[in-house]
Amino acid sequence: MNPKIKNENTDELFRAILTLKTPEECYAFFDDLCTVPEIKAMAQRYAVAKLLHEGEIYNKIVDKTGASTATISRVNRALTYGSDGYVLTINRLKDEENNH
Repeated sequence: MNPKIKNENTDELFRAILTLKTPEECYAFFDDLCTVPEIKAMAQRYAVAKLLHEGEIYNKIVDKTGASTATISRVNRALTYGSDGYVLTINRLKDEENNH
């Protein structure tokens, strides 16, 4: 966990996110919380993380997502040296897909 973001407000935000039960609820909450470009940027970074995790090369990721190589590098650094949040959720979604 990154101590730079840990505080009461962030704890409360994350508790609020954990109450969301459907994609529709997430759309409503994040539409209120974030700007459209912020949501699109987060979605793009997550798409990049999934492709990197699958072993895709940068050029293909640029073509598939439109992400810059700087964004891809930043996401790759998080995958390699980060808190494993991307990998945790990627694996959980894969498990969920396999169980359905």
